[in-house]
Amino acid sequence: MKAMILAAGKGTRVRPITYRIPKPMIPILQKPVMEFLVELLRQHGFDQIMVNVSHLAKEIEDYFRDGQRFGVHIAYSFEGRIEDGNLIGEALGSAGGMRRIQDFYPYFDDTFVVLCGDALIDLDLTTAVKWHKEKGSMATVIMKPIPREQVSSYGVVVTDEAGRIKAFQEKPKVEEALSTDINTGIYIFEPEVLDYIPSGVKFDIGSELFPKLVEIGVPFYGVSMDFEWVDIGKVPDYWRAIRDVLNGNVKNVSIPGKEVFPGIYTGLNVAVNWDQVDIKRPVYIGGMTRIEDGAKIVGPSMIGHNCWICSGAAVESSVIFEYSRLGLGVRLVDKLVFGRYCVDKTGVSIDVQAAALDWLITDTRYPFPSEPPLEHEAIQDILRQNGS
Repeated sequence: MKAMILAAGKGTRVRPITYRIPKPMIPILQKPVMEFLVELLRQHGFDQIMVNVSHLAKEIEDYFRDGQRFGVHIAYSFEGRIEDGNLIGEALGSAGGMRRIQDFYPYFDDTFVVLCGDALIDLDLTTAVKWHKEKGSMATVIMKPIPREQVSSYGVVVTDEAGRIKAFQEKPKVEEALSTDINTGIYIFEPEVLDYIPSGVKFDIGSELFPKLVEIGVPFYGVSMDFEWVDIGKVPDYWRAIRDVLNGNVKNVSIPGKEVFPGIYTGLNVAVNWDQVDIKRPVYIGGMTRIEDGAKIVGPSMIGHNCWICSGAAVESSVIFEYSRLGLGVRLVDKLVFGRYCVDKTGVSIDVQAAALDWLITDTRYPFPSEPPLEHEAIQDILRQNGS
């Protein structure tokens, strides 16, 4: 059976992470989110997977290659061009990417599934496809019911009693929402749907294809299903996803490594004197990370591999990416550290190099100054007072 994973977007709402990592490769405790989707597809018999790529395409292709080690077949459709020897991404939109594949050679020749590459899901795809076929649907949107007070954050789908889609509302006000079922970015299509997508131009599934299907009246349905769906559309979503995994609230994602104490997991060869540090679960610490005596880590927190947490540093409810060094006395609360950026859980970030704070948060592969510059001591005091 055939499927497609949408992986061409730039992930602008997840910056700064997506400056270096394409959105589908964002790690959930060391494992790319797209890998969970590949596993889900394989479990339900979808072993032929097309992936459209554009932004940082090589990162995705080098990791998944032809899919053999995941038990599936994977091919890629690159959207962009080469300029001065560099790949320049030019995404065609979610629907445009589908059409490009079909124009190259008719790949979609039977019922197929399309998934957005930036969400953790445990959907029963087999049941969803069965429902789609029984309805005789050309296109089916997998919906999820949510509390009414949350509808203003999502795209709402309005259906009639039979499940036929009548309209869409993009992030409506709570009092104006006509439904509490939202679009999860999971779709089931028949090949005929491609006839309504123009060739060679940007074209979006949600904002362009779907309104057209409603207008012309083809069999277009939505099915509301109760399943786990962890969207990683923005930095705060990612922060919450890591927290939920560490708290055991995402059942299809296990915490890697060895559980050295209840709720404390580590990768290989972590350098730490457990009786000399203050660690409160749940916490994951990646392999080859050093935690100095006197450091404090309060969960839910994730420390990536090859990190170095200096004595007196404190990490509370935070996500620290690989190769991060936190200097003496740094205190991070509800923060995400990624390379040269420190981001709070609302998505507001500072560039630690531009702010001349890279003596506090830096890369473990660079030499570490024996002591901070004198002119920065006042800044360090302010950061501590503000819980940064």
